[in-house]
Amino acid sequence: MSDQRAPLEHLPAMTYEQMLEKVRYEGAYPTRERAEEAVRLVIAGLGRQLTGDERVELAARLPLQAARILTEQIPDTKPLTGWAFVKDLAARSGATPATTRWDTGSVLVAVAASAGPELLTRILRRLPHGYALLFGRAELTPAA
Repeated sequence: MSDQRAPLEHLPAMTYEQMLEKVRYEGAYPTRERAEEAVRLVIAGLGRQLTGDERVELAARLPLQAARILTEQIPDTKPLTGWAFVKDLAARSGATPATTRWDTGSVLVAVAASAGPELLTRILRRLPHGYALLFGRAELTPAA
């Protein structure tokens, strides 16, 4: 018996084309190309924020093209809050923060669907404050 973990199989919940259509629908984008721009921007940004087992498990559940975008990124040494994440993506893309917030929510809802509720909960625990709403979940804070 071995203590080594078996490598995760790549078991995406949807194809890349299905992911793009979901993002296109959620974001009301006029073209598939515009949805793909948003997917590439946001998933690359998420790849710079997410580390550990959650990053590996999410990559295994995303379509292969999206998983590559996520895992090609080198994680930042200083994690960004949810709002700082949106502002960083806006600066990288040249779009307004409002447009980028829309793009982020549209893409991360599709990512959440691929991740499933248990993994998404673990991802949100790993990320700094402010990401839950971006993934389409309520941001709950403990009572003082």
